[in-house]
Amino acid sequence: MSAAAERARASLVEPDRLALFSTPRDVDRVFGQDEAVVELESALRSGRMHHAWLLVGPEGVGKATLAYSFARTVLAQAVGHKAHNVDADSPVFRKVAGLAHPNFLLIKRSWVEKTKRYSQWIGVDEVRRLRAFLGNTAGEGAWRVVIVDRADELNQNAANALLKALEEPPPQTLFLLISSAEGRIPVTIRSRTRTLRVAGLGAEDLERAVRAALERDEQDADDKTITLALSLSQGSVRRALELVSGEGIALYEDILATFTALPDLDGAKLHKQVERLAGVGDSERLELYLALLLGVMERLVRHGATGEGIGDAEAKIANRLVSKANLAEWAKAWETLSEARAEAFAFNLDRGLLVLDSWFRLQQLVGEHPV
Repeated sequence: MSAAAERARASLVEPDRLALFSTPRDVDRVFGQDEAVVELESALRSGRMHHAWLLVGPEGVGKATLAYSFARTVLAQAVGHKAHNVDADSPVFRKVAGLAHPNFLLIKRSWVEKTKRYSQWIGVDEVRRLRAFLGNTAGEGAWRVVIVDRADELNQNAANALLKALEEPPPQTLFLLISSAEGRIPVTIRSRTRTLRVAGLGAEDLERAVRAALERDEQDADDKTITLALSLSQGSVRRALELVSGEGIALYEDILATFTALPDLDGAKLHKQVERLAGVGDSERLELYLALLLGVMERLVRHGATGEGIGDAEAKIANRLVSKANLAEWAKAWETLSEARAEAFAFNLDRGLLVLDSWFRLQQLVGEHPV
């Protein structure tokens, strides 16, 4: 593919990109993943770098940002750069950000011109781009770097094509596979990678990352909103930014209001809300809603089991709905919804129907197991 065509690809809205914020390849700093950075850089310095790494962790904790940062570090070796943090003004940084570096390849879901949307899976044609890329001469002492974002979105044929490349990579070729759903990656691929687990960020690093993103992309948020977003994000920068910049806080307040009304449930209102959430192009908002719902349920269960402190609004709900007597049923409901959500994402099932079913299940739980 020509450089001009690659730049055209880059200009498209990227799959999974959070509106209003930079893509991971445009971010010049990794927050809160010091152990992962040290492990990668130690392997590079040792001269015994594994040719393929699988970066696994929760959604939005910096896996892709880390992958791009390390890709730049590796590619910069050819021009004598030794520092782990390649400056945003450097040619290597700019070329990787623009997908214009000759020794760098990004594999992702492809844009479908007919539907004006990204495909649901990474197809075999996307992975076949590896053939030409790996066949080119990298230059003496230079590395090739391939990022697969995300490896759990490979369809079967694409996975088979990638496996062939992983089995016999050219010298000094590095694959960085990103995944939030390790179990969906074929065992044959996982067995040929070195797994690097990337955890959710601690409170201090999370706040620093969120405030840096807001400043970098010139987005405003008051301290009260940021504080609430941080408390609900479970270590995910992406989740915190979704809450700060969009309707996340409003969705959270709607969820609390619905919990407060249980066992009464306004079916008509709930159906209208789901219709709004499930509209064309609103999949991210629906996914955020489900994540927030699960987060509230998890905290209610934890509070019921341990008495661990939660916010006043959630504490009132927990005290009214959750007790030692029905705690097991609440834990089971949380587990059932978590499994149903994972299944809906894996098989592209109706997530709006999942929201409705979840609330009707909770209504039944509260009615059958009152405090």
